[in-house]
Amino acid sequence: MKRFGQAIVAVLVFSMLLPACRQAATDKQTGTHLKQADESLVKANRYLVRKEKEEIDSFISRHGWQMQETGSGLQFSLVESGNGPEARRGQTAVLAYTLRLITGDVIYSSEKDGLKSFVIGHGGVESGLEEAVLLMKQGDKARVIIPSHLAFGLLGDDKKIPPRATLIYELELIELK
Repeated sequence: MKRFGQAIVAVLVFSMLLPACRQAATDKQTGTHLKQADESLVKANRYLVRKEKEEIDSFISRHGWQMQETGSGLQFSLVESGNGPEARRGQTAVLAYTLRLITGDVIYSSEKDGLKSFVIGHGGVESGLEEAVLLMKQGDKARVIIPSHLAFGLLGDDKKIPPRATLIYELELIELK
């Protein structure tokens, strides 16, 4: 009878351990699947960034523009130099602008929508626009191409800017406060 009791205890212990082993195997498989999914997303993202860069480079070449690329991928060209102070974080920038998609379609402009004003470094605008303004001084006019990852990314602005849109700004830094 003692052996029978030991056998029942062994079966009970085994039956409790089996689901835990299955769960561990499932967790390991799920972790593997998640890792594979992450790697696939990274590859897809790299591909999209590379394709957008090729599109931007082709656009610049077709238009004969001379642009400087920053480390983030922003393309910048000073069109006209001003003689005011350099832009700094914490200042309010006031801009006259025209914003186009890479297709050439004008989507926003200060002529129609009013001057754009924002505090540099406090967000609220595209990170690429803040980066561009920090390369300017009051009175400068610049042409800027902002890749989607520095603009409105995968979603767009839910108004006129579509998902994954490359933006082209014609900017004039009117005032720094």
